[in-house]
Amino acid sequence: MFSASTMDRSLRNVLVVSFGFLLLFTAYGGLQSLQSSLYSEEGLGVTALSTLYGGMLLSSMFLPPLLIERLGCKGTIILSMCGYVAFSVGNFFASWYTLIPTSILLGLGAAPLWSAQSTYLTIMGNTHAKKAGKHGKDVVNQYFGIFFLVFQSSGVWGNLISSLVFGQTPSQEALPEEQLMSCGASDCLMATATTNSTQRPSQQLVYTLLGIYTGSGVLAVLMIAAFLKPIRDVQRESEGEKKSPPFWSTLLSTFKLYRDKRLCLLILLPLYSGLQQGFLSSEYTRSYVTCALGIQFVGYVMICFSATNALCSVLYGKVSQYTGRVVLYVLGTVTHLSCMIALLLWRPGADQLAVFFVFSGLWGVADAVWQTQNNALYGVLFEKSKEAAFANYRLWEALGYVIAFGYSTFLCVRVKLYILLGVLSLTMVAYGLVECVESKNPIRPHAAGQANQAEDEEIETKM
Repeated sequence: MFSASTMDRSLRNVLVVSFGFLLLFTAYGGLQSLQSSLYSEEGLGVTALSTLYGGMLLSSMFLPPLLIERLGCKGTIILSMCGYVAFSVGNFFASWYTLIPTSILLGLGAAPLWSAQSTYLTIMGNTHAKKAGKHGKDVVNQYFGIFFLVFQSSGVWGNLISSLVFGQTPSQEALPEEQLMSCGASDCLMATATTNSTQRPSQQLVYTLLGIYTGSGVLAVLMIAAFLKPIRDVQRESEGEKKSPPFWSTLLSTFKLYRDKRLCLLILLPLYSGLQQGFLSSEYTRSYVTCALGIQFVGYVMICFSATNALCSVLYGKVSQYTGRVVLYVLGTVTHLSCMIALLLWRPGADQLAVFFVFSGLWGVADAVWQTQNNALYGVLFEKSKEAAFANYRLWEALGYVIAFGYSTFLCVRVKLYILLGVLSLTMVAYGLVECVESKNPIRPHAAGQANQAEDEEIETKM
């Protein structure tokens, strides 16, 4: 029988994961937004980010199912979080010899971290749904909505901290009109241009910011270690899988899932997610905000993105059960297409301060669709292979980041926007095909939310 205590326990664990990620990404999100502006010399910042997501791409191929199988979701989350803390420490001594190795370390931990988080929430949601007599997909959507509400607010706090710290930097003089001409979509190889991005804050302010970020990351690790209850997937044990699968079977489970044609069609969703997030945190912050306004405004503009993203995440989690996911995907697509076309036409200037916030806010409205619905979609369609499915998701999202940061230093912003437009269009065509297949096969062996099926997942909370 379903009880309120079961719901409270599930919600408590969802909140522990959410606030642990809030603390961790308050630090990492703020650092990522500043990498391209803070370390623009010889492209160190964007190279570090590209290396980071290259490591994430490699780890997505093998590590998530392996670590989750061996360490469980909680152990995987704790171990992976330590890589993020190491990256914060590496920024204290920023050079090619510190940022690149710590970026690789963070990247290797990023895919297992997100796969473990997604697996944890999916198991929690399906278990709660079974006991409450609800559809699994609705509860999973709600849990991801709660998570991303809390998680996306990390961008607010991380960027607020950076803006308040760097706000102590003396005001920059207005840029000449001819230099503003190289901002926005017209920016080509901005790393060699003389603009506001070259006016770096004092080293003391940088150290102050890094100290705050490192402390936040350490608190995240301690919170997960102390308060998150370990879980295990009892369904597999009930199906007779008491023996651990062979090492190579676990290692290659990520690739075996490509036998499912739906996954092959859906790979563009995470790829585009990585591309558009990479564009925002690299091109928009550097070629639009830092170029025209100065680095001290990056945090404030990104706060607007994070706030709208957080609010829309919980909103979409609630309304998806009434509207369906297709409507939300259409909303995200139309919003991003409109933003890209407008960014191609807009010439940024210091006298258009509000416009910088409008673009970041609208970008957050659309990004919330990809973050909540993509994760829920993978959890619902590939319930029996959650770990491998989410590993595949992080693999292709990481590839999107690698591509975005990889061409950051040698393609004009205009070309990057055209690439985003093309990839988004192809992504929605492929996604539409998956929805057509699902509509013809409403009851599938991988479908979540069939509360009356004997194979629904259960978890056992270890005390």
